Amino acid sequence: MKKILIINGYPDKESFCFALAESYKKGAEKSGASCKVISLIDLKFNPILTYGYRKVSELESDLIQAQKDIEDANHLVFVYPNWWGTYPALLKGFIDRVFLPHFAFKYDKESPLPVKLLKGKSARLIVTMDTPKWYYWLVNRRPGHNSMRIAILEFCGVSPVVISAFAVIKSSNEMKRKKWLDEVEELGKQQG
Repeated sequence: MKKILIINGYPDKESFCFALAESYKKGAEKSGASCKVISLIDLKFNPILTYGYRKVSELESDLIQAQKDIEDANHLVFVYPNWWGTYPALLKGFIDRVFLPHFAFKYDKESPLPVKLLKGKSARLIVTMDTPKWYYWLVNRRPGHNSMRIAILEFCGVSPVVISAFAVIKSSNEMKRKKWLDEVEELGKQQG
């Protein structure tokens, strides 16, 4: 059975991202997958990696549990809005504090490249945007997508990483949002 961890990085519980996360979970559970949802707004943690990697910052119990959930999952789903071209500070702080050396990657003295410790996991990014997709790709060059897929997840061994972007949220109507929710539920059924 596939074990899926859905990480919701939107700080507002009344957001469309919460509905998307629930739709994905609904679809995945219909297909027999085991799902767990982490809403980052519910966790108690300091999002600042105070000392960088120079000194270990003690992990809060919610982050210790998040690491266990990530280890246990075969598939990670990140749901978040695109803000200022990337993702909310809450999600960045979670990544900084959780995807640490000796958990997500480590360096080998014999190689300048990291040892990827999260191999064997796949991921999907479900991203809401107010920027048109074509503009985000052509003008902005997809900084948030590239950061999450290449610089974070693939750096740690997670592959493949598939991105589903939904735009333009601010001008969407109820019928369009219903279509997107159905689409995400179908993605959940496919467990990818």
